[in-house]
Amino acid sequence: MLQPPHSSLQVAGVPAQRVPARDRDQDAPWHTEAVCRRDEAGLFFAPSKEPTAARLSREEAAKRVCARCPVMVECREHALLQPEPYGVWGGLTAAERRVVLARRRRREVELKKTARAAANRMAG
Repeated sequence: MLQPPHSSLQVAGVPAQRVPARDRDQDAPWHTEAVCRRDEAGLFFAPSKEPTAARLSREEAAKRVCARCPVMVECREHALLQPEPYGVWGGLTAAERRVVLARRRRREVELKKTARAAANRMAG
């Protein structure tokens, strides 16, 4: 996924070199195989005051690029762990990433509750 100027991860403007994942150097960063390296950054990031219909169309086009990307999962996890506040990353918009993060937090809380209940049953 291409980054806006404030991002620390540099992918934009670098020519992509396709190397099969099984043959690539294991120390190479995941983004070296990102399909979006060949696409325009504007596809992944909203211009200011973008009309809703245009935004939805642009986001769908960006998601189509992501869908064919061999490192989509790595990109998505990067965006969730950072967390990236803007753009389409790993096939998800910023709003969709917020939903995923909220679900993960709820799942973690439920797992902790279940573990505590199990520990209490075994102790009691």
